[in-house]
Amino acid sequence: MGELTEKAKGMTNEAVGEAKQHSGDAETRAKGRAQERKGEAQNVKGEVEGATGDKI
Repeated sequence: MGELTEKAKGMTNEAVGEAKQHSGDAETRAKGRAQERKGEAQNVKGEVEGATGDKI
């Protein structure tokens, strides 16, 4: 995938994950933390793809 696609998916996962963390349910909060971390990783992947010209 391209740099912008990864970054967009990452930002979406971060936003949804953060929203889940504000839920009253402990399980949903934990899933939200995991989803936010996934989004952060996707953002990093997008940055790396951009720096390497999408060759990874």
